[in-house]
Amino acid sequence: MAAITLNPPARRGVAVQSRLWTLMTLAVLAVIALAVLFPFVWMILTSFKPEAQIAQFPPRLMPETWTLENYQNVWSRIPFARLLLNSIIMAGGVTIISLLLDSMAAYALSRLRFPGRDVIFVAILVALMLPFQVMFIPLFVIVHDLGMLDSYSGLIVPRATNAFGIFLLRQFFMTLPKELDEAARIDGASEFAIYRKIILPLSGPALATLAIFHFMYNWNDFLWPLLITSSPDMRTLPAGLALFVGQHVVEYGVVMAGATLTLLPLLVAFLFAQRYFIQGIAMSGIKG
Repeated sequence: MAAITLNPPARRGVAVQSRLWTLMTLAVLAVIALAVLFPFVWMILTSFKPEAQIAQFPPRLMPETWTLENYQNVWSRIPFARLLLNSIIMAGGVTIISLLLDSMAAYALSRLRFPGRDVIFVAILVALMLPFQVMFIPLFVIVHDLGMLDSYSGLIVPRATNAFGIFLLRQFFMTLPKELDEAARIDGASEFAIYRKIILPLSGPALATLAIFHFMYNWNDFLWPLLITSSPDMRTLPAGLALFVGQHVVEYGVVMAGATLTLLPLLVAFLFAQRYFIQGIAMSGIKG
């Protein structure tokens, strides 16, 4: 069958349409990016405004007078360094423990055959659909009975594993060739050796992606630390910043300064692991 050739005017028309489509796509993406970034830009600029300028009407994006008073108040009026340490311990501890337990559970559900495996996986999917708020009261009662209120163990242990993490890693592990397991078993490797020496080294992108999700979720968590802690020295940054939100008065400048400082560790963590992020998402697709 003869190939269809376009004359020069037709080729120029196709090229123009292609460029127009590319420009339209870039314009739409730019608008979406601005819509996503605008709240963060507003937050950062508001943190440098005096309180009187924040409440003025009509509101202005750029500060008329730049000030660092809000940042000084964050450091002087609450134990910011202690709250930062608590957030690091909670988010980091939950991330490390969850990666270990989630990966072990995902390995069993994806690489081993045992009675009730599919039932357990369905139960995990059901748990994935339940909002965490539904489990607040029973979790609080359990933590209270174990004497872990207002402690690091109370903040970390209830988050030690996650249904989403098990699901994500299980889907990723199923994309790895099972011939690797069979070859290792022929060489006499145990299941734990296969998990540690074969599966984990090949799962760097998925583990990095899950680590970002776990760290961000627990770093930003407000309700659980507020519920489980009572002393200011044990609260995390989101719960500590709630001290500036009263029943009748909200100190917006100080809250925005604290939120800006809280955002920085997340930004550093994402930039550090971003090269694994897209690869981990792309390779964790659903597979039967």
